[in-house]
Amino acid sequence: MRKIPALWCLLLLFPALLLAGCAWEKAPAAPVSLMIWHVYGEQTDSPLNRMIEDFNETEGAEKGIRVEVTSVSNTNVIHDAVLAAESGQPGAGDLPDLFVSYPKTVLAMQDASILANYEDYLSEEELSSFIPSFLEEGYVDGRLVILPVAKSTEILFLNQTAYDAFSEETGARREDLATWEGLFRQAQQYYAWTDAKTPDTPLDGKAFFVHDYHFDYFQVGTESLGEDFFDGDGLAFGPAFHEVFVPYARAAISGGLWLGDGYATEPLRTGDAICAAASSAGVLYYSDVITSEDNTSEQITFSAMPCPVFEDGRKLVMQRGAGICLVKSEKAREEAAVAFLSWLTDPSRNVDFVTKAGYMPVKTQSFSYLGDAIGDLSDPKYVAMYQALLKTQKDYSYYTTPQLDSYLTLETAFEKNIRQVMRSARKQYISQGADPAVLDLLVEDSYTSFLSVMQRGTSN
Repeated sequence: MRKIPALWCLLLLFPALLLAGCAWEKAPAAPVSLMIWHVYGEQTDSPLNRMIEDFNETEGAEKGIRVEVTSVSNTNVIHDAVLAAESGQPGAGDLPDLFVSYPKTVLAMQDASILANYEDYLSEEELSSFIPSFLEEGYVDGRLVILPVAKSTEILFLNQTAYDAFSEETGARREDLATWEGLFRQAQQYYAWTDAKTPDTPLDGKAFFVHDYHFDYFQVGTESLGEDFFDGDGLAFGPAFHEVFVPYARAAISGGLWLGDGYATEPLRTGDAICAAASSAGVLYYSDVITSEDNTSEQITFSAMPCPVFEDGRKLVMQRGAGICLVKSEKAREEAAVAFLSWLTDPSRNVDFVTKAGYMPVKTQSFSYLGDAIGDLSDPKYVAMYQALLKTQKDYSYYTTPQLDSYLTLETAFEKNIRQVMRSARKQYISQGADPAVLDLLVEDSYTSFLSVMQRGTSN
């Protein structure tokens, strides 16, 4: 009788043993392969590409997940590619599983419901580990469709070598750059100082300052002074906007503000400007060598500090840096994608990633690792930038742009028109002999002209 239970046990175990034997003999299933478009670095030298290689060889291999990078570009190119693929334009191809995006891209999509809601996969505890304002930007129409993996803000970069020479001869103080009023006064002073270097060639001074995003300067500046920058789907143009406009226009018209198109990296590389308010991620592209028009080169040192604020405004700074969208597919693919993103945003690992790419980490706990990580950096530019970021994180509030269907249109029109109006006013100033007596008049005329051209454009 004692042998019967043992026999039954063998009979019950036999199917399981058979299955185990088949599983052992069977080749491993093909891993889930995920495609991603991102913006972190260059195709041949990207910090995220290196992180993805690490994931594929470690946790990805263990979980049967493989991430493939199919495009490294910039957000504008990815924006256009996403909209083309989503709308089925000829030759556009298919959307990847994951792509970097700002809310403006999601808002411009014909059907944003094709994007997964990360709240379906991440618990409240997991979501609460993110810095709230960073996570907030990823909600579109009540759904969390953009997950932050690396964020940036705006930092003031300074060619310290050139600034030291300027400061030594003029008494200009670096601490005065903490306010917009002080920065724009120095911009006018720098133009006059460089102009005086060549007395036989009048009006050939150099710009002091360049802003990557003029729209951001006006938007954050106006909001920091307690006034709404937006009015519905348009712009408010209230008294605070005028307060922000005046010092900016004085510097631009008198020559201290660089008004070319493109990013700040170019005029800083050529020495056509020595100070820039730009994305902290731009540190990837700044060179320690300045190459002038005459092809002479000079080794320089960069420094960095938090973005200026207005003397009577609060410490508010733009939140920048896109997140990652996940295109809906089979549940297993979506779970695999979230597993990868969770791995990438692990607090200590995220610091390792962002400090190679010039970004900020996205979780509160990560900032406790950031101080130690700065000590491991070898490039002085990165050290200076991250020290400025830590001070920004401590002292400033982050501004999140509103999710308006008109945002991209307003931003594009603003950037184009403000430069054109300032260039025109600058030409008038020069044609009138750069007479300081007419500067205030030209500032107010350019203000009226700018409002007029913007209001005409947005009313069409």
